[in-house]
Amino acid sequence: MKLSKKSRLQLTIQKFIFLLLFLASLGMSAWISNNYTYQFDLTANKRHSLSESSVNLLNTLNKPVIINAYITDDITKKAVADIINRYQQIKSDFSINFLNPDIDIDQVKKDGVVMNKSFAFVIYYDNNMEHIYSLSEHAISNALLRLNRRTNQQVVFLSGHGERDIDGSDNRAFSTIKAQLTEMGFNLHSINLLDKNIPTHTKLLVIAAPDNSYIQGELDRVNTYINQGGNLLWLADPDKLADRNHGLKSLAGSLGLQLQSGVIVDNNIDLRQTLNIQHPAIIPVTEYFPHMITNTIRYNTLFPFSRGISPLTNKTSINNWQAEALFNSFGKSWAETGDLKEEIAFSLSAGDIAGPITIAVALHRNISSSDTASQRAVVIGDSDFLSDTYIGSGANLNLGLNIFNWLMGDDDLISVEVKPSPDTKLELSDTQLAIIGFGFFLVIPLLLLITGFGIWYRRKNK
Repeated sequence: MKLSKKSRLQLTIQKFIFLLLFLASLGMSAWISNNYTYQFDLTANKRHSLSESSVNLLNTLNKPVIINAYITDDITKKAVADIINRYQQIKSDFSINFLNPDIDIDQVKKDGVVMNKSFAFVIYYDNNMEHIYSLSEHAISNALLRLNRRTNQQVVFLSGHGERDIDGSDNRAFSTIKAQLTEMGFNLHSINLLDKNIPTHTKLLVIAAPDNSYIQGELDRVNTYINQGGNLLWLADPDKLADRNHGLKSLAGSLGLQLQSGVIVDNNIDLRQTLNIQHPAIIPVTEYFPHMITNTIRYNTLFPFSRGISPLTNKTSINNWQAEALFNSFGKSWAETGDLKEEIAFSLSAGDIAGPITIAVALHRNISSSDTASQRAVVIGDSDFLSDTYIGSGANLNLGLNIFNWLMGDDDLISVEVKPSPDTKLELSDTQLAIIGFGFFLVIPLLLLITGFGIWYRRKNK
């Protein structure tokens, strides 16, 4: 068909318009990709995205964050930039400066950097700085947490009565939890009330399973601290006698609680074999009541040789304390008031208490009618779960850190957990492997052969 001059002109104009639109769309795409970014994480547990705890932490920071990264390797720079980009997506004034330690000598001196590795990192926030030794989410978020903590973050452990030792080296000690809390910015100290009073800037008082009773003067100091609005963590190990609480019965009564006698046991042989628990007094907890402390706990915790906690009366509250149970033992458990033997059995006549039994209680009350801040306390019928022996069991460490954060009022800073990688390995059964092998080595080649033969046969008969 012969085209007229007018038709050829129209076609030429259409071609130019198409070319211009195509080039414009390319330019617009380039501009959008340069100025706007969108990422999504398809990994099983979103391990290439910031955890909810880190996001909550960033939302509490109202000042810029600056990281000075001393790196000369381009590959490492790219990896570091990818990690920082996750923080920049949440906080726009989160910046990083890549510096050369051989050139930026003045800044090296200012930052106090010693290049004993091929890299060094310094993080700044609110005119404070801290050295960090890796740029993982765990390291960055915990450094920011420490920098953001208020200076009044002192935690005082009572000592001198056989309490758990935060500086000890035996298996009963709390050295592991101390190291974790120190890394998170807490200042931990031990005091003997016979030597000194509770410091005025104490944010949290910890009574960790004393073996000997406090005298009245010491109890008066504890009561004064609580009456003035201080927060409390009380870890109470079991005792055969419910009224033998080392002089702390009045403290329990003021909180509206009663510590039960006996040791909680669960002689469920099948459950113990499943969890590889050797002793019936080591109580596993797999379900938790809704609370800020327990909401991030996703797996079991272990409580060795624990006691039960119950309300003192049927009243709704005592001294305005509002109590919430955190978790119970299993329904088939009980509080054994007799000796723990190989063969134990529940006996109501012997004073045993049927389960489920509350092991931990969180309490809070308003400090004053005009103040929105609340005073907080946690009472747990066990101290072993935070000891160096058991703190690595299940989620014991995460639970302990959550308890301390909640008691300090840092609700948004409940622990930053390291995310596992469940989808890095493909596991196939023998049947699945056989199906894949049969499909690739027989079915697919056979289908290709049949298809090729069909095409050849049709062309031959045309």
